[in-house]
Amino acid sequence: MEKISQSLLEQFINKQDLRATLSEIRSEIKKTELKQSFALFLEIYKELLLSFLKEEDAKVRKNTALLIKDMQIEEALDPLYEAYINETQQFVKASYLEAMEALSYESFLPKLKLELDSLLNLTNLDTNKKHVQDQIRVLTNMLLKLESPQPHFYYDNQNEKDVILIANRLHGDILLKQVQELENYSLQDSSLINQGVRLKTKEVLPLYQLRTFTELLFFVEGMKIVPNDPEKAARQIADSSLLDFLRESHSGAEPFYFRVEVKSKMELSKKSQFAKKISAYVESFTQRKLINSPGNYEIELRFIENQDGKFHVCLKLYTIMDQRFSYRKQVIPVSIKPVNAALLVAIAEPYMIKDARVLDPFCGVGTMLIERQICVKGNTAYGIDLLEDAILKARANTEEAGQIIHFINRDFFDFQHEYLFDEIFTNMPFAIGRKTEEDIEFLYDKFFQKAKFHVTERGRFILYTHNKEYVTFMAKKYGYQIIASFEIMKKEETYLFILEVIPS
Repeated sequence: MEKISQSLLEQFINKQDLRATLSEIRSEIKKTELKQSFALFLEIYKELLLSFLKEEDAKVRKNTALLIKDMQIEEALDPLYEAYINETQQFVKASYLEAMEALSYESFLPKLKLELDSLLNLTNLDTNKKHVQDQIRVLTNMLLKLESPQPHFYYDNQNEKDVILIANRLHGDILLKQVQELENYSLQDSSLINQGVRLKTKEVLPLYQLRTFTELLFFVEGMKIVPNDPEKAARQIADSSLLDFLRESHSGAEPFYFRVEVKSKMELSKKSQFAKKISAYVESFTQRKLINSPGNYEIELRFIENQDGKFHVCLKLYTIMDQRFSYRKQVIPVSIKPVNAALLVAIAEPYMIKDARVLDPFCGVGTMLIERQICVKGNTAYGIDLLEDAILKARANTEEAGQIIHFINRDFFDFQHEYLFDEIFTNMPFAIGRKTEEDIEFLYDKFFQKAKFHVTERGRFILYTHNKEYVTFMAKKYGYQIIASFEIMKKEETYLFILEVIPS
């Protein structure tokens, strides 16, 4: 087992330059083996470590608390709380709480509630405002972990909502058409934008019949664009109609729990600081009717930086139950996202054969076939995959979806069947992990040779691919006609092809 250097351990034992020593140990134990080694060391020197909580140097006390957190030393709970109560330097106090949060602190719940109430009633914070806010943040998270708040549930009211449906940038027109064709749907206005579809409506819940959008976001009056100053932005949000919107569209009383997401070209550390500052100000300016809780949130305030350096602010609600893809319980690393599969189906729908016998030779966990069956019901469907784990997961997902699809754990190139299929619909393999580009090119060559013998005359091939050049080359080489092709994602360079075998 790899061990922490003896000289560093001797510095610890002899209390030499403790501030730097503790910091260096924290850095070292990020490696699993070194953490295990240090845990063995602490079996003898645990009491010495706990004694550092009483060192004169405040930064030593802080580093000690953080090291206790890293090592999850349960015996430290009482000393940590005592150190927290007696600490005179505000910048250290949140570290004690963070260390306690990593331990079994349930018995301290009544005391922690009193501490939070005390901090919330402070008025003259002066230079300690940030450190008090840090304590409030950690204490809030600690209490929420043990006492989950009463959940809120969204319901549609008769107020007009300004909504964005985030969708594939190249195919927002499909989503727009689906929105406009929703039956018995009251739509005030709708338009195509870069991110998807923007619309005004009194009804949001019926939109969850649609399967081709990734997210539904709200614009709230008074906070659509805010400055990049955290305090001013938070003040604008607090003064907006946000709280009225949340009250009027949800069951249950305040507070509402939120997180902040920042989409910006800022460095990660700066984005994190911006999010922390604005979260603290929003809490303060709303008198904690909105409470920041990154681990237990109901709403997300999403800040998207524009060209002027200001931020568009959207609201995402987790109080709306999105059940569209609830069947997809099981996945593997290369599984296609169900919303992407739904989009491919929507694009390919005009080329699909109703009541078709469908085959997916690289079915994975079954998402493509399930979405295809939801859109255009087939006569029968078969999925094949070489990976046994994928087949087991495909069967579980299909059962959840309430469908009947036959899955076979076999290599497609060894597959034989008693009858031909009307359609092959699949997500073609691509280079990832141990699969090289040479492997994929060889696979495409074999596929195009073999696949034509599994379909009826004029049978369709609907192929989603990361390798446009292989499809076009192999189609020409083995006698396929490309009926249509669609670019799906520019960055990933993915395409959807519709093909038929050229009659001989």
